[in-house]
Amino acid sequence: MSDLNDLSAPPAPVHWADPARERAFTLWLQGLAPAHGLKPQSLRPASSDASFRRYLRVDGPGGASFIVMDAPPTQEDCRPFVHVQALMQAAGLHVPQILAWDEAQGFMLLTDLGRHTVIERLEPGNAQAAHGWYLQAVDVLLDWQRATRVGALPPYDEALLRRELQLFPEWYVARHRGVALSAGQQAVLARSFDAIVRHNLAAPQVFVHRDFMMRNLMVGEDGRLGVLDFQDAVLGPVTYDIASLLRDAFISWDEDFVIDITVRYWEKARRASIVGAGSNSGFGADFGEFYRAVDWMALQRHLKVAGIFARLTLRDGKPRYLQDAPRFIDYIRQTAARYRELAPLLRLVDEIEGTQAALGYAFGRV
Repeated sequence: MSDLNDLSAPPAPVHWADPARERAFTLWLQGLAPAHGLKPQSLRPASSDASFRRYLRVDGPGGASFIVMDAPPTQEDCRPFVHVQALMQAAGLHVPQILAWDEAQGFMLLTDLGRHTVIERLEPGNAQAAHGWYLQAVDVLLDWQRATRVGALPPYDEALLRRELQLFPEWYVARHRGVALSAGQQAVLARSFDAIVRHNLAAPQVFVHRDFMMRNLMVGEDGRLGVLDFQDAVLGPVTYDIASLLRDAFISWDEDFVIDITVRYWEKARRASIVGAGSNSGFGADFGEFYRAVDWMALQRHLKVAGIFARLTLRDGKPRYLQDAPRFIDYIRQTAARYRELAPLLRLVDEIEGTQAALGYAFGRV
């Protein structure tokens, strides 16, 4: 939901593909204006989104502003957003407050958590300046995981893991790269996917945001981090959100920095019994084992996101996402190079990309 507008410029126009939806929205917003002091003439885009929903900003009294969600009900279901918002609020997280919701039409009025995401405060390569922001993000993540209740969210189970992994061969390999995999290559991918799913299902289960990264954390006026884009939350591997945070879709860090933040997270997660030495995973007793599990979870996410970014370009007409696909291919290659079990996957990715694999295995991990 980061602000895309120059605050000194007139509000950018809001475009509507459907005149009937525009009329319905105008009537809805005008109906709310008196109670909240809204200024409908100030309506402008607030951010883009990878889904069919979009966010608009509208001014209120005394310099305040509000966010409006426009989520066409034929394409977006707002009920998960409402459900997860309540869970996060109960966990003490700073999330948008729902002030009004027209469920039938897919319009929602929300409080505005700020105009800048954390990623806008980061400088690529300046790990020292980023360190404090990541420690704040870790604390937010731990608060979310502490609130875990079995049955409160859909499971991130084997079926979902496999559906996500299939996005890579379907959209990235076949449709974006135009590569038809041979029977042998398909077998390599199938064995790799089996290993990835097996490793990830072994992790302890917690509340998972599922896109926990600096682009979805807002900087509040009081310095407190606000959480956005949480509607896809599930109950899943404890490794997922920390992998998402540190192997970001839009900014990358050296491994020393990634390890430093991950071990600080792990130490706090141990004290909070989120990972424990007594669990059958052993994650709480051995950071090396935990870090390897984060690697395997990150690999699943990287394969999925490469497929999603290709789909956003080819199906949804949003080409800017695919510009970041090389970052994910690089993540995939780095991770696959660390584990002998994944050497065939590394060779396959190199064949698809037309690159030359480096010799050897980083850190000698197996």
